[in-house]
Amino acid sequence: MVTRPAAERAALARIRALSATRAPLPDLFGQLNDILAGVVGFDAGCWHGTDPATGFLTSTVAEHLDPARFERAAYLELWTPEPLTFARLRQSGRPADSLHRVTGGRPGTSGRFRELLAADGFGDELRIVFDTPTGRWGAAAFMRAAGRGPFTAPELGLVERLSPHIGALLGRSYRPVPGGPDTGAPEPAVAVLGPTGRLVSADPRAEALIARLAEALPAASGVPTGFIVVAEHARGAAATGRAGVPSRSRIRGSDGRWLTLHASLLDGRPDGHVAILVTPASPAEALPVALMSYGLTGREQEVALHVARGRTTRDIAARLTLSPLTVQDHLKAIFTKTGVRSRRELLALLMAGALADARP
Repeated sequence: MVTRPAAERAALARIRALSATRAPLPDLFGQLNDILAGVVGFDAGCWHGTDPATGFLTSTVAEHLDPARFERAAYLELWTPEPLTFARLRQSGRPADSLHRVTGGRPGTSGRFRELLAADGFGDELRIVFDTPTGRWGAAAFMRAAGRGPFTAPELGLVERLSPHIGALLGRSYRPVPGGPDTGAPEPAVAVLGPTGRLVSADPRAEALIARLAEALPAASGVPTGFIVVAEHARGAAATGRAGVPSRSRIRGSDGRWLTLHASLLDGRPDGHVAILVTPASPAEALPVALMSYGLTGREQEVALHVARGRTTRDIAARLTLSPLTVQDHLKAIFTKTGVRSRRELLALLMAGALADARP
């Protein structure tokens, strides 16, 4: 019989082996799902891509879940005081937790549990965020049938230990691919969602984009996860008196380019229509994600951004209130992490990858 430590080591080895692949994110999620299913039993679940800066959900891959419930799940996640949401999990400082544990064995205190999980025969939910010190690279939720009992403390400990390794793997998958196909710069697109998250109207560019962003478990409306989440964020901000808070998120298109979603309440009411404006991500929005994906620290990202603007070491030092020697040390670390040997190679990497993806 395989012991838990041996199973954990095997899972970690499989996760590390995936680092050598450049599989699309949905395929990567499918392989990771198989790995975790082998060490933590669950009966349904979903994996999410995220905006690395905000943690907003941008895509969904799921199995054994009803797509007709997705809009409602997003509402409960972002509008209601649920005991276990991805945002609350991050605030707790833990990479993983279960609904049974956070409610002290009373999951029925959760409205989402009563309305969605229990109705489908689930007795507990396990949530994980795949964060690293440089970004929020994904999240997942797994449901276990009521008759199988709640997730245990050893299982929680296991996924907590695996989480940063998965986060590092997902972060690497966000790195730009130099020399990718150039299909021309995408144009802005507009879609309008109704009060329940259903698509009311869209211009031809938005219709084409929605078709390209088709997910393994789309919402019943066919609206991509990123659209629903940014719209619900706008509704929630208005409902809680924070209407001026920008509702914006980045999503990665099927061609690898980054797009920015902007949500605006057309009727000025949380229960009204929401317009989603989709624009090509600017270099200022796309380049930091590329730098985060290489594991650069905040200060290293600042230095790299100044290098991308063509500034000298002395100029960077003055702008960041550092010594030129400290800037050189940061440059050495940047070169090591990105696999380049000079400023010229770093600029080529950024221009061929992130900046090419982000051209307006």
